[in-house]
Amino acid sequence: MTMIKGILFDKDGTLFDFAKTWEAWAHAFLTRLSNKDAARATAIGAVVGYDYSAKRFSTDSIVIAGTPGDVAGALGQHVPEHSRQGLIDIINEEAALAPQSEVTPLVPFLTVLKARGLKLGVATNDAEAPARAHLDKAGVTHMFDFVAGFDSGFGGKPEPGQLNGFAQQVGLAPAAIAMIGDSTHDLLAAKAAGMTRIGVLTGMASADDLAPYADVVLPDISHLPDWLDALDAQRG
Repeated sequence: MTMIKGILFDKDGTLFDFAKTWEAWAHAFLTRLSNKDAARATAIGAVVGYDYSAKRFSTDSIVIAGTPGDVAGALGQHVPEHSRQGLIDIINEEAALAPQSEVTPLVPFLTVLKARGLKLGVATNDAEAPARAHLDKAGVTHMFDFVAGFDSGFGGKPEPGQLNGFAQQVGLAPAAIAMIGDSTHDLLAAKAAGMTRIGVLTGMASADDLAPYADVVLPDISHLPDWLDALDAQRG
């Protein structure tokens, strides 16, 4: 395997715990969308695989790997009072306010990776503005060489546009980059781009879900430095 010189991270379920962030977002979003009508919020939530009363996503929810546009498309006929763009705006507004739970303390973790000389990026199916807001809150935006959302001009995953954009931005061959994420969308995008595929278990997918698409599945991103060390040792 080529020496890894760049790491491209998914955001939700990878840098941040998916459930702690997005289940809180979904409850606030549906409460707002339904004007605090719990019965309507429950019905709308079911469309996108969210149990409003239990505050929990189903494992096949469109929210897990989909873009705000995908979510708006699924909800459109159920909230005819909102345009598609209006829905996307509400999704993004609530997303920017969503609480963020770091999978591991990000400042020291990313400092270690930067000290290794690695180029770092974020590719998310969230919109770029809330993604940057989340990274700003964590105090780590400046540590990334590239941040792209689904609306940044590269498209969304599982297409490889964001990944290709990162490779071009940092001047690395795709084979020298690892994409790390919690969903098959991340891993399929990595395969299409010709990058190493690393799955993590801090989203909604299990190891069995990810293993067929990944070169390696780690418990979470904190295990990445040890994996890189082992890879370097193998290369001699």
